[in-house]
Amino acid sequence: MNRSLPPIASLRALEALDRLGSATAAAQELGVTQSAVSRQLQTLEDHLGASLFLRDRRALRLTPQARDFADHVRAGLDRIAQGALALRLAPMGGALSLAILPSFGMRWLIPRLPDFARRHPEVTIDLGTRLRPFAFSSEAFDAAIHHGAPSDWPGTQHLTLMSDRSRPVAAPSLLPEGPVSLARLARLPLLHMQTRPRAWQHWFEAQGARPGALPGPAFDQFTTMIQAALHGLGVALLPDYLTVTERASGALVPAFDSAPVSLGAYHLVWPSDRSVSPALAAFRDWLATQAEDEDETLPR
Repeated sequence: MNRSLPPIASLRALEALDRLGSATAAAQELGVTQSAVSRQLQTLEDHLGASLFLRDRRALRLTPQARDFADHVRAGLDRIAQGALALRLAPMGGALSLAILPSFGMRWLIPRLPDFARRHPEVTIDLGTRLRPFAFSSEAFDAAIHHGAPSDWPGTQHLTLMSDRSRPVAAPSLLPEGPVSLARLARLPLLHMQTRPRAWQHWFEAQGARPGALPGPAFDQFTTMIQAALHGLGVALLPDYLTVTERASGALVPAFDSAPVSLGAYHLVWPSDRSVSPALAAFRDWLATQAEDEDETLPR
């Protein structure tokens, strides 16, 4: 394949200038002189045959088109760095870079990973945290764990792992007489997840109730919400898999007498515009054996 690629040093200079805001800062990071950065940028302009900079007496500023190009360059450099790291760490089997949801990763995925490691010692899995969908084109991840509907993450294929069956729980000190009515529950302090702002609303609707506004403190992770519930700060709407130990010990008790409600599902997602690497294929196929909903395990 014949590609007329710009020199890598010029691309690094452009990316550093865009990110750091000045040729001086870019030169310091790259370990070269400011004049060397200027020469690299001039080389890039000559190679592309386009003006990339707005020059004035005070600063060297990128044009809007050059800023967009710098975003593509940054993503490309990140992918190169990720590939180089993967080759160093796992030269025979490759590596898989996976974005995980913190609580799901800690409570569900990581306890199962030793089995994958035994079955596929040639594959290295690198884990990073992401709370919301992102563009695979601008992040150095091969796949991600997603909660919600697959349609929430366009441009991906998915493998459904498990349903999110949730129930309201609280510390016994907050519920001295045990489970309460829906009306009473709506008046208690309710703990919310920032990434699931309508979860409580959906849960009440599943009970046939429309309680109106449901104010309460919000948390960005389930781990901190669980701690808040354990210390009696409010009622938490939590997936069952996260509270098995706390419910078994009595540290958290049901706030309402009903079965858990499905509030979505967890999925493995990967970009549909990329070929599936051997490492991802091995991980996906192994995860299919771990999925809890047997009729939802085929990639879509």
